[in-house]
Amino acid sequence: MNIGRAVIAGVVGTAVMTGVGLWMAPLMGLPAMNPAVMLAGAMGGNLALGWAAHFMIGVTLAALYALVGMRLPGPGFTRGALFGIAPFLMAQIVVMPMMGMPVFSGSAAMAFGSLVGHLVYGGVVGGIYGEAHEAEAAPALA
Repeated sequence: MNIGRAVIAGVVGTAVMTGVGLWMAPLMGLPAMNPAVMLAGAMGGNLALGWAAHFMIGVTLAALYALVGMRLPGPGFTRGALFGIAPFLMAQIVVMPMMGMPVFSGSAAMAFGSLVGHLVYGGVVGGIYGEAHEAEAAPALA
């Protein structure tokens, strides 16, 4: 596992996912979603802690992708998107209720937006980590 690449993939994937939730979701007719604000609410309202937790989770999940997601089929982006389904389910079934919210965000629109965000996150992580990893592992042409 390349820890540095996993950290970069996690930070970039989290940033892109956040952009999708904050700016793209409303353009698609979905409510804006800010995971950092939701996490901050669960941690006493400290927004800085919410943002730190959001990015720490993203980096941790990217490291998990590096360990197990690379075994999924397909190119990096596809493997990553498939991997993104697992954190989506964990967030919706376990984390949301822990934060006092209903399972699957309490609405189809919010759950769909979360799914899109997690698929994008996974795709970006897989694209950054997976493709570079494959290039390193490929035999050099003589």
